[in-house]
Amino acid sequence: MELRNIVTFVRIAEVQNFSKSAQQLGYSQSAVTMQIKQLEEELHAQLFERIGKKIKLTQAGERFLPCALEILRSVRRAENVLEEPDRISGKLRIGTCESFVMSILPPVIAEFSQSCPCVEVSIQTALVSDLFSMLRQNDVDLIYFLDQKAYFPDWVKVAEQPEKVHFVASPRSPLAGKKQISIERLLQEPLCLTEKGISYRYAMEQALAAKGFELHPFLEIGNTDIITRLVLQNRGISFLPEYVIREYVNSGELAILDTECPEIIMWSQLVYHRNKDVTPQMRHFLELMEKYIR
Repeated sequence: MELRNIVTFVRIAEVQNFSKSAQQLGYSQSAVTMQIKQLEEELHAQLFERIGKKIKLTQAGERFLPCALEILRSVRRAENVLEEPDRISGKLRIGTCESFVMSILPPVIAEFSQSCPCVEVSIQTALVSDLFSMLRQNDVDLIYFLDQKAYFPDWVKVAEQPEKVHFVASPRSPLAGKKQISIERLLQEPLCLTEKGISYRYAMEQALAAKGFELHPFLEIGNTDIITRLVLQNRGISFLPEYVIREYVNSGELAILDTECPEIIMWSQLVYHRNKDVTPQMRHFLELMEKYIR
């Protein structure tokens, strides 16, 4: 039983697509088809059902997958038994949201780069729904996202942490320091918000819609750093996760508004696909991240 055939089998199980797996592995599609055929002949079982363009594991494939993953893990352990973190090489592909890139991830990436200088790290930002698709298609190795608690049978959740989201303003705003600001009064202020579809904005929009209110921002933009700068300059108020504004609130440069709006709590979550072959660089990064998500 050739190791490359097992690697190909696991990749197809991850991606559920022969041609895309061939692309990622650097083989022709015919080579990938032949590798799976060889493996099926050795195991005396069909591993995939091919219905049109859709690929699905058979029951035999489902039973073999944990064994295949364990074989790859054993090989990986053997290859790296004496390898120090600074000798780990390869790529690490992270899918996340832009606010995490601006706030939480920089110190993690810095520490990771120091301990694993030979690893090439790439970060892709997207909406949560797109991150889910990227994970399913093996376009990223793991995703770190902010949303309501989510569970899928194909995921391994490494860590999660509650994240409060607040309306925030400059201390010079007429609303700063007031108690129980009404929704009507709050919405009279110019709003600078993240784009529609961002998890915490959507949650607040739904909560306000239930009370008969609607948000009408003067600016929508995905970059929370730009939003924060505008609020710091007292050019409007915003609705942002606590981790984005914590430093400015602690220094007195921003003020969390006391409003009558429902409390919104999202969850930062770190997951990877259960069929994923966990590389040394993935494992090291996940261990680092666990220090930041509790």
